[in-house]
Amino acid sequence: MYLAGVSVRRVEDITEALWGTKVSPSTISELNKKAYVHIEEWRNRPLQGGRYPYVYVDGIYLRRNWGGEYENVAVLVAIAVNEDGYREVLGAAEGMKEDKTSWVNFFKWLKSRGLDGVKLIVGDKCLGMLEAVGEVFPDAKYQRCVVHFYRNIFSVVPKSKVKYVAKMLKAIHAQESKKASREKAKLVVEELRQMKLEKAAKKVEESIDETLTYCDFPSEHWTRIRTNNVIERLNREIRRRTRVVGCFPDGNSALMLVCARLRHVAGTQWGNKKYMNMKHLEALLDDAFLAG
Repeated sequence: MYLAGVSVRRVEDITEALWGTKVSPSTISELNKKAYVHIEEWRNRPLQGGRYPYVYVDGIYLRRNWGGEYENVAVLVAIAVNEDGYREVLGAAEGMKEDKTSWVNFFKWLKSRGLDGVKLIVGDKCLGMLEAVGEVFPDAKYQRCVVHFYRNIFSVVPKSKVKYVAKMLKAIHAQESKKASREKAKLVVEELRQMKLEKAAKKVEESIDETLTYCDFPSEHWTRIRTNNVIERLNREIRRRTRVVGCFPDGNSALMLVCARLRHVAGTQWGNKKYMNMKHLEALLDDAFLAG
């Protein structure tokens, strides 16, 4: 018998990860049936939060055993801030790899369940996601996560210079307008070239604009929409809990455990505490409508 695809021998570890308490093997068959049914019902529930202006997406990788070989399985996760300013877990689905097809299918599935009113999608720049956003949500803008952008720059910077370069990059996103940020970015590019960091300079030059989309939205929201830290924190919690499992026998068992944790977190203060004052966005959209 399996619970979320994991054998009874691991039942105590797994049930503790899922519910915070150990469950005896004698109850495992019943728990197995109930867990799958409840998690699937929650995963496919209609989205009833009205409109969702801000959507954060990410892929979390877990190990699976496939024919005796170990490989990573991607679970795509989406979280949103609804029109009332509360965070909501929209859903999670297995993506064999983070490619355009996986993202298109994921976004279409979210849309079919009621995802509407999307103004901004925040995420790391990964293969196919930008194309998928344009295809499924043509009216939405894309914000590249600033933290992921920094990490990408650091990958071509010597360790001894990372701290200094980090300060330079943060100065770009500390400006009070998109115009000022672009001007600052030009200066940063020049300085990086003077430091003989041509690859880093090129990355900043080519990609800075996709990290500045947040400037088109209310300044009161900037710190919370220029990164997908909100989803990164959840991913850390998922990784902490799934570490006890080690390796999953298949992608669906990984998905079930991720969803169990997401559902648990969504029911805590995380989902019940107001995250943003959306009146700022309403005012901005009203002004844009009147101007248009």
